[in-house]
Amino acid sequence: MIEALFTYDYGKDKMKSIEKLGYNVTIVDEKNMKYTENMKDTEILVCYDPFKTLDIAPMEKLKWIQLSSIGIDQLPLNEVRKSNIKITNNKGGYSIPIGEWIVLKALELLKNSKSLYEKQNNKKWKMDTSILELYDKTIGFMGTGSIAKEAAKRLKSFGVNILGSNTNGREVEYFDRCYSKDNIKEMLSLSDIVVVTIPYTKDNYHFINKNIFDSMKEGCFFINIARGNIVDEKELINNLKAGKIKAAALDVFEEEPLKEDNKLWDLDNVIITPHNSWISEKRNDRRFQCIYNNMKNYVEEKELINVVDINKGY
Repeated sequence: MIEALFTYDYGKDKMKSIEKLGYNVTIVDEKNMKYTENMKDTEILVCYDPFKTLDIAPMEKLKWIQLSSIGIDQLPLNEVRKSNIKITNNKGGYSIPIGEWIVLKALELLKNSKSLYEKQNNKKWKMDTSILELYDKTIGFMGTGSIAKEAAKRLKSFGVNILGSNTNGREVEYFDRCYSKDNIKEMLSLSDIVVVTIPYTKDNYHFINKNIFDSMKEGCFFINIARGNIVDEKELINNLKAGKIKAAALDVFEEEPLKEDNKLWDLDNVIITPHNSWISEKRNDRRFQCIYNNMKNYVEEKELINVVDINKGY
Protein backbone atom coordinates (compact mmCIF):
# COMPACT_ATOMS: atom_id res chain seq x y z
CA MET A 1 0.00 0.00 0.00
CA ILE A 2 1.20 3.50 -0.86
CA GLU A 3 0.98 5.97 2.02
CA ALA A 4 -0.94 9.11 1.01
CA LEU A 5 -1.48 12.06 3.34
CA PHE A 6 -4.42 14.38 2.57
CA THR A 7 -4.96 17.71 4.31
CA TYR A 8 -8.57 17.98 3.13
CA ASP A 9 -11.41 15.47 3.38
CA TYR A 10 -13.24 15.23 0.04
CA GLY A 11 -15.95 13.01 1.48
CA LYS A 12 -16.38 9.33 2.27
CA ASP A 13 -17.11 8.11 -1.26
CA LYS A 14 -14.32 10.08 -2.89
CA MET A 15 -11.71 9.08 -0.32
CA LYS A 16 -12.83 5.45 -0.65
CA SER A 17 -12.21 5.64 -4.40
CA ILE A 18 -8.62 6.73 -3.69
CA GLU A 19 -8.11 3.81 -1.33
CA LYS A 20 -9.38 1.41 -4.00
CA LEU A 21 -6.53 2.54 -6.23
CA GLY A 22 -4.11 1.04 -3.72
CA TYR A 23 -3.48 3.81 -1.22
CA ASN A 24 -3.54 3.91 2.54
CA VAL A 25 -5.10 7.32 3.12
CA THR A 26 -4.53 9.49 6.18
CA ILE A 27 -6.40 12.78 6.58
CA VAL A 28 -5.00 15.59 8.75
CA ASP A 29 -6.34 19.16 8.73
CA GLU A 30 -3.54 21.35 7.40
CA LYS A 31 -4.30 24.21 9.79
CA ASN A 32 -1.39 24.31 12.27
CA MET A 33 -0.29 20.92 10.91
CA LYS A 34 3.02 19.63 12.31
CA TYR A 35 5.18 16.63 11.54
CA THR A 36 4.62 13.48 13.59
CA GLU A 37 6.20 10.04 13.42
CA ASN A 38 3.01 8.77 11.80
CA MET A 39 4.01 10.72 8.68
CA LYS A 40 7.45 9.20 8.24
CA ASP A 41 6.33 6.72 5.55
CA THR A 42 4.27 9.26 3.56
CA GLU A 43 5.01 8.95 -0.14
CA ILE A 44 2.38 11.39 -1.43
CA LEU A 45 1.18 14.65 0.13
CA VAL A 46 -2.08 16.12 -1.21
CA CYS A 47 -2.54 19.62 0.14
CA TYR A 48 -2.86 23.36 -0.36
CA ASP A 49 -0.52 25.05 2.12
CA PRO A 50 0.43 23.28 5.36
CA PHE A 51 4.02 24.49 5.02
CA LYS A 52 3.82 27.41 7.45
CA THR A 53 3.88 24.84 10.26
CA LEU A 54 4.71 21.52 8.57
CA ASP A 55 8.36 20.61 8.16
CA ILE A 56 8.62 18.09 5.32
CA ALA A 57 12.36 17.48 5.84
CA PRO A 58 11.80 14.42 8.11
CA MET A 59 9.43 12.91 5.51
CA GLU A 60 12.27 11.03 3.83
CA LYS A 61 9.99 8.85 1.68
CA LEU A 62 8.04 11.79 0.26
CA LYS A 63 8.23 11.61 -3.53
CA TRP A 64 5.35 13.74 -4.77
CA ILE A 65 3.26 16.72 -3.63
CA GLN A 66 -0.08 17.25 -5.35
CA LEU A 67 -1.24 20.83 -4.76
CA SER A 68 -4.88 21.85 -4.85
CA SER A 69 -3.77 25.33 -5.95
CA ILE A 70 -2.44 26.63 -9.24
CA GLY A 71 0.31 28.74 -7.67
CA ILE A 72 3.34 27.19 -5.97
CA ASP A 73 4.72 30.16 -4.02
CA GLN A 74 3.72 28.48 -0.72
CA LEU A 75 6.15 25.58 -1.26
CA PRO A 76 9.41 25.18 0.72
CA LEU A 77 11.35 25.16 -2.53
CA ASN A 78 14.77 24.50 -1.01
CA GLU A 79 13.56 21.28 0.58
CA VAL A 80 11.66 20.29 -2.57
CA ARG A 81 14.82 20.68 -4.65
CA LYS A 82 17.03 18.99 -2.08
CA SER A 83 14.79 15.92 -1.87
CA ASN A 84 13.90 15.95 -5.60
CA ILE A 85 10.18 15.93 -4.83
CA LYS A 86 7.88 16.00 -7.84
CA ILE A 87 5.26 18.78 -7.80
CA THR A 88 1.90 18.82 -9.59
CA ASN A 89 -0.77 21.49 -9.32
CA ASN A 90 -4.43 22.09 -10.11
CA LYS A 91 -3.83 23.93 -13.36
CA GLY A 92 -7.12 24.47 -15.14
CA GLY A 93 -9.20 23.56 -12.10
CA TYR A 94 -10.37 27.12 -11.49
CA SER A 95 -10.17 28.44 -15.05
CA ILE A 96 -13.90 28.42 -15.76
CA PRO A 97 -15.08 30.40 -12.68
CA ILE A 98 -12.17 32.83 -12.98
CA GLY A 99 -12.83 33.20 -16.71
CA GLU A 100 -16.45 34.05 -15.92
CA TRP A 101 -15.31 36.51 -13.23
CA ILE A 102 -13.09 38.33 -15.75
CA VAL A 103 -16.04 38.74 -18.14
CA LEU A 104 -18.23 39.96 -15.28
CA LYS A 105 -15.74 42.54 -14.08
CA ALA A 106 -14.95 43.78 -17.59
CA LEU A 107 -18.66 44.49 -18.03
CA GLU A 108 -19.03 46.01 -14.57
CA LEU A 109 -16.13 48.38 -15.20
CA LEU A 110 -17.45 49.57 -18.55
CA LYS A 111 -21.05 49.79 -17.30
CA ASN A 112 -19.99 51.62 -14.12
CA SER A 113 -21.98 49.14 -12.02
CA LYS A 114 -20.37 50.12 -8.73
CA SER A 115 -21.72 53.67 -9.01
CA LEU A 116 -25.19 52.46 -10.00
CA TYR A 117 -25.34 50.05 -7.05
CA GLU A 118 -24.35 52.86 -4.71
CA LYS A 119 -27.18 54.98 -6.10
CA GLN A 120 -29.58 52.10 -5.48
CA ASN A 121 -28.38 51.79 -1.88
CA ASN A 122 -28.95 55.53 -1.42
CA LYS A 123 -32.33 55.43 -3.21
CA LYS A 124 -30.99 57.93 -5.72
CA TRP A 125 -32.54 58.01 -9.20
CA LYS A 126 -29.96 59.49 -11.56
CA MET A 127 -29.10 58.30 -15.03
CA ASP A 128 -25.44 57.61 -15.88
CA THR A 129 -24.56 58.68 -19.44
CA SER A 130 -20.89 57.59 -19.18
CA ILE A 131 -21.65 53.89 -19.85
CA LEU A 132 -19.43 52.20 -22.45
CA GLU A 133 -19.87 49.21 -24.74
CA LEU A 134 -17.64 46.15 -24.59
CA TYR A 135 -18.16 45.67 -28.32
CA ASP A 136 -15.12 46.55 -30.47
CA LYS A 137 -12.85 47.08 -27.47
CA THR A 138 -9.34 45.60 -27.36
CA ILE A 139 -8.55 43.36 -24.41
CA GLY A 140 -4.93 42.56 -23.62
CA PHE A 141 -4.09 39.54 -21.48
CA MET A 142 -0.76 39.44 -19.68
CA GLY A 143 -0.44 35.66 -19.84
CA THR A 144 -2.20 33.23 -22.18
CA GLY A 145 -2.64 30.17 -19.94
CA SER A 146 -5.81 28.21 -19.20
CA ILE A 147 -7.52 31.04 -17.26
CA ALA A 148 -6.88 33.58 -20.01
CA LYS A 149 -8.09 31.10 -22.65
CA GLU A 150 -11.36 30.44 -20.80
CA ALA A 151 -11.96 34.19 -20.48
CA ALA A 152 -10.99 34.86 -24.11
CA LYS A 153 -13.31 32.10 -25.33
CA ARG A 154 -16.25 33.75 -23.56
CA LEU A 155 -15.31 37.28 -24.56
CA LYS A 156 -15.15 36.38 -28.26
CA SER A 157 -18.95 36.52 -28.53
CA PHE A 158 -18.89 40.21 -27.52
CA GLY A 159 -17.11 41.19 -30.72
CA VAL A 160 -13.86 42.25 -29.08
CA ASN A 161 -10.25 42.17 -30.27
CA ILE A 162 -8.23 39.87 -28.01
CA LEU A 163 -4.48 40.24 -27.60
CA GLY A 164 -2.15 38.23 -25.40
CA SER A 165 1.45 38.18 -24.25
CA ASN A 166 3.51 35.11 -23.43
CA THR A 167 7.17 34.16 -23.31
CA ASN A 168 7.84 33.94 -27.04
CA GLY A 169 4.72 35.35 -28.68
CA ARG A 170 3.42 31.92 -29.72
CA GLU A 171 -0.09 31.76 -31.16
CA VAL A 172 -2.85 30.66 -28.77
CA GLU A 173 -6.45 29.66 -29.53
CA TYR A 174 -9.04 32.48 -29.12
CA PHE A 175 -6.38 35.21 -29.32
CA ASP A 176 -6.27 37.44 -32.40
CA ARG A 177 -2.60 38.18 -31.86
CA CYS A 178 0.05 37.28 -29.30
CA TYR A 179 3.17 39.25 -28.38
CA SER A 180 6.39 38.09 -26.78
CA LYS A 181 7.24 39.27 -23.29
CA ASP A 182 9.84 41.58 -24.84
CA ASN A 183 7.10 43.27 -26.90
CA ILE A 184 4.50 43.52 -24.15
CA LYS A 185 4.54 47.33 -24.17
CA GLU A 186 3.19 47.38 -27.72
CA MET A 187 0.28 45.19 -26.64
CA LEU A 188 -0.43 47.37 -23.60
CA SER A 189 -0.49 50.54 -25.69
CA LEU A 190 -3.33 49.04 -27.78
CA SER A 191 -5.42 47.59 -24.93
CA ASP A 192 -8.59 49.22 -23.64
CA ILE A 193 -8.71 46.59 -20.90
CA VAL A 194 -5.62 44.96 -19.39
CA VAL A 195 -6.08 41.60 -17.64
CA VAL A 196 -3.31 40.09 -15.50
CA THR A 197 -3.25 36.28 -15.54
CA ILE A 198 0.47 35.45 -15.35
CA PRO A 199 1.67 33.11 -12.57
CA TYR A 200 3.71 34.61 -9.76
CA THR A 201 7.39 33.78 -9.58
CA LYS A 202 10.29 35.51 -7.86
CA ASP A 203 11.32 36.86 -11.27
CA ASN A 204 8.09 38.80 -11.83
CA TYR A 205 7.76 40.41 -8.41
CA HIS A 206 6.47 43.93 -9.18
CA PHE A 207 6.75 43.18 -12.89
CA ILE A 208 3.88 45.63 -13.38
CA ASN A 209 5.72 48.73 -12.21
CA LYS A 210 5.84 52.39 -13.23
CA ASN A 211 7.50 51.51 -16.51
CA ILE A 212 4.76 49.05 -17.42
CA PHE A 213 1.95 51.37 -16.28
CA ASP A 214 3.43 54.15 -18.41
CA SER A 215 3.11 51.86 -21.43
CA MET A 216 -0.62 51.39 -20.97
CA LYS A 217 -3.23 53.24 -22.97
CA GLU A 218 -4.52 56.44 -21.37
CA GLY A 219 -7.81 55.74 -19.57
CA CYS A 220 -7.60 51.95 -19.82
CA PHE A 221 -9.27 49.53 -17.41
CA PHE A 222 -7.26 47.08 -15.28
CA ILE A 223 -8.18 43.62 -13.96
CA ASN A 224 -5.97 41.42 -11.76
CA ILE A 225 -6.80 37.83 -10.84
CA ALA A 226 -3.20 36.55 -10.70
CA ARG A 227 -1.20 37.49 -7.61
CA GLY A 228 -0.97 40.84 -5.85
CA ASN A 229 2.82 40.77 -5.70
CA ILE A 230 3.05 40.96 -9.49
CA VAL A 231 1.80 44.55 -9.26
CA ASP A 232 3.52 47.46 -7.55
CA GLU A 233 0.48 48.52 -5.55
CA LYS A 234 1.72 52.04 -4.86
CA GLU A 235 2.14 52.66 -8.60
CA LEU A 236 -1.29 51.17 -9.25
CA ILE A 237 -2.83 53.60 -6.76
CA ASN A 238 -0.95 56.52 -8.32
CA ASN A 239 -2.24 55.61 -11.78
CA LEU A 240 -5.80 55.18 -10.52
CA LYS A 241 -5.72 58.58 -8.85
CA ALA A 242 -4.22 60.24 -11.94
CA GLY A 243 -6.79 58.65 -14.26
CA LYS A 244 -4.23 56.84 -16.39
CA ILE A 245 -6.17 53.77 -15.29
CA LYS A 246 -9.83 54.73 -15.45
CA ALA A 247 -10.96 51.94 -13.13
CA ALA A 248 -9.78 48.59 -11.79
CA ALA A 249 -11.26 45.30 -10.61
CA LEU A 250 -8.94 43.59 -8.15
CA ASP A 251 -9.28 40.13 -6.62
CA VAL A 252 -5.68 39.81 -5.36
CA PHE A 253 -3.43 42.11 -3.36
CA GLU A 254 0.13 42.43 -2.11
CA GLU A 255 -1.07 41.72 1.43
CA GLU A 256 -4.12 39.60 2.14
CA PRO A 257 -6.46 40.14 3.87
CA LEU A 258 -6.42 43.73 2.62
CA LYS A 259 -5.82 46.00 5.60
CA GLU A 260 -8.49 48.53 6.53
CA ASP A 261 -6.06 51.42 6.07
CA ASN A 262 -5.13 50.41 2.51
CA LYS A 263 -5.83 53.34 0.18
CA LEU A 264 -7.48 51.09 -2.40
CA TRP A 265 -10.58 50.87 -0.19
CA ASP A 266 -11.16 54.60 -0.55
CA LEU A 267 -10.95 54.85 -4.33
CA ASP A 268 -14.31 55.18 -6.09
CA ASN A 269 -12.87 53.70 -9.29
CA VAL A 270 -11.87 50.36 -7.75
CA ILE A 271 -13.92 47.16 -7.36
CA ILE A 272 -12.49 44.94 -4.61
CA THR A 273 -13.27 41.27 -4.07
CA PRO A 274 -11.60 39.08 -1.38
CA HIS A 275 -9.62 36.62 -3.57
CA ASN A 276 -12.97 35.14 -4.49
CA SER A 277 -12.80 34.70 -8.27
CA TRP A 278 -11.96 30.97 -8.15
CA ILE A 279 -15.00 30.00 -6.06
CA SER A 280 -17.82 27.97 -7.60
CA GLU A 281 -20.06 25.09 -6.59
CA LYS A 282 -18.05 22.78 -8.88
CA ARG A 283 -14.57 23.63 -7.58
CA ASN A 284 -14.20 20.61 -5.27
CA ASP A 285 -15.42 18.16 -7.91
CA ARG A 286 -12.91 19.50 -10.46
CA ARG A 287 -10.12 19.60 -7.90
CA PHE A 288 -10.78 16.04 -6.78
CA GLN A 289 -10.99 14.76 -10.35
CA CYS A 290 -7.53 16.19 -11.03
CA ILE A 291 -6.20 14.51 -7.87
CA TYR A 292 -7.87 11.19 -8.66
CA ASN A 293 -6.58 11.11 -12.24
CA ASN A 294 -3.05 11.80 -11.10
CA MET A 295 -3.13 9.25 -8.30
CA LYS A 296 -4.45 6.66 -10.74
CA ASN A 297 -1.60 7.50 -13.12
CA TYR A 298 0.89 7.22 -10.27
CA VAL A 299 -0.06 3.66 -9.29
CA GLU A 300 -0.16 2.67 -12.96
CA GLU A 301 3.29 4.25 -13.45
CA LYS A 302 1.94 6.61 -16.11
CA GLU A 303 2.96 10.22 -16.66
CA LEU A 304 1.47 12.67 -14.16
CA ILE A 305 -0.53 15.67 -15.40
CA ASN A 306 0.17 19.30 -14.46
CA VAL A 307 3.80 18.66 -13.50
CA VAL A 308 5.32 21.97 -12.37
CA ASP A 309 8.79 23.21 -13.27
CA ILE A 310 9.63 24.73 -9.89
CA ASN A 311 12.37 26.84 -11.44
CA LYS A 312 9.88 28.54 -13.78
CA GLY A 313 6.94 28.46 -11.36
CA TYR A 314 4.52 26.75 -13.74
